[in-house]
Amino acid sequence: MTQHHQNVDESRLERGRRALANIDGQAGEKVVASLADIAPDFATYLIEFPFGDIYSRPGLDLRAREIATIAALTAMGNAAPQLKVHIEAGMNVGLSQDEITEIIMQMAVYAGFPAALNALFAAKEVFAHRSATEQERAA
Repeated sequence: MTQHHQNVDESRLERGRRALANIDGQAGEKVVASLADIAPDFATYLIEFPFGDIYSRPGLDLRAREIATIAALTAMGNAAPQLKVHIEAGMNVGLSQDEITEIIMQMAVYAGFPAALNALFAAKEVFAHRSATEQERAA
């Protein structure tokens, strides 16, 4: 997938919405929608800064950015919902299940076995859900 480049005529919010849709797809939209009744401003910040500013920068392609994000969320060890969204996003931008598994296993060296184990279980859940969804679409 190609890297998003900033368009000077496009607002941070517009650029962020486009990037969010391309990277996270429905999972990202669900996160934003879930904030509507408690913190709509936070949803806007979530779209503008990470997606409108950071993900849209040149220098790393979306695949590399998702590798870094999956590694960081794995190492944190306490961000399973966000990790699941970014495992899905990683697959959306071209990472394979094997690559995601290897990224997580690599983090055992730096974040410990419990963090990597929890992340592997999160990945297993995402892989199974994605596989079931693809089978439903094919039927």
